[in-house]
Amino acid sequence: MSDLDPTDTTVPDPAVVLESATTPEPSAFGETEPAPEKPYVPESAMAVYAHPDDVEFSCSGTLAQWARKGARVSIILCTSGDVGIAREGITRQEAAALREQEAQEAANIIGAAEIIFLREPDGSLQATMDLRKRLVREIRRFRPEVLVSGDPTIVWAGDNYINHPDHRAAALAAVEAVFPAAGQPHVFEELSAEGLTAHKVRKVYVSNWREGSTWVAIDDTIDVKVAALKAHKSQMGEWDVDKNIKEWAADRAKDHGMSYAEIFRVVTLESDEDWEKYKGQVVGRLK
Repeated sequence: MSDLDPTDTTVPDPAVVLESATTPEPSAFGETEPAPEKPYVPESAMAVYAHPDDVEFSCSGTLAQWARKGARVSIILCTSGDVGIAREGITRQEAAALREQEAQEAANIIGAAEIIFLREPDGSLQATMDLRKRLVREIRRFRPEVLVSGDPTIVWAGDNYINHPDHRAAALAAVEAVFPAAGQPHVFEELSAEGLTAHKVRKVYVSNWREGSTWVAIDDTIDVKVAALKAHKSQMGEWDVDKNIKEWAADRAKDHGMSYAEIFRVVTLESDEDWEKYKGQVVGRLK
């Protein structure tokens, strides 16, 4: 399951970036205010999470919105969730196959170009050097403009939930892969023999359910988020996906000029100028 805490939906109100477009309104002096900038849409995005359904809980509304506006979306799942079905009579291999099938269906609903299963051990995921290298390989292969992950610093998630260690491990591995490893030519330099050269990601979107710096409006894709989550039938059971997901997303959007939202902390690793000039390419840059 995801690292969402169903009991704590408080949304603080710091200075934030609101990625929503609104109609210009006349000012008090009768002049029309300039139109806000269009919501940011990357050319490509890669989401790295621990289990099937983590993406759907955390950032699927945003990914679906970007995909519908032309972005290439890659989903990387570190495990196949094979210990996530607490039911007698099913083996881990059968559970993994079922959860991968559900994840593939959800990825299709979101509009992802691909979904990759790393098949690391579910329930005992570690942010090892080997996993870092595997993620660097995927980053250098897909060359995303944006990487989306969970927050590796969250342990205590409300009064009745501890953030799953797999969530923290996947998030830490993703952060350590994206910076500085993926963009350093001499880190895992043997990957260049596969044609996988260093790549600097432009932005990192770290998903959160309570606080952040950027609220992304998912008014147009909330039903996609719900449908993608419903694809994980082995996990949802009798849980009311429509009601709960829409209530949570509405609570996150409260006081931010949108109906439904997902929240991120956004870290910019490449300036606009450098991204437009190099598109993440490292080898051959002039210092």
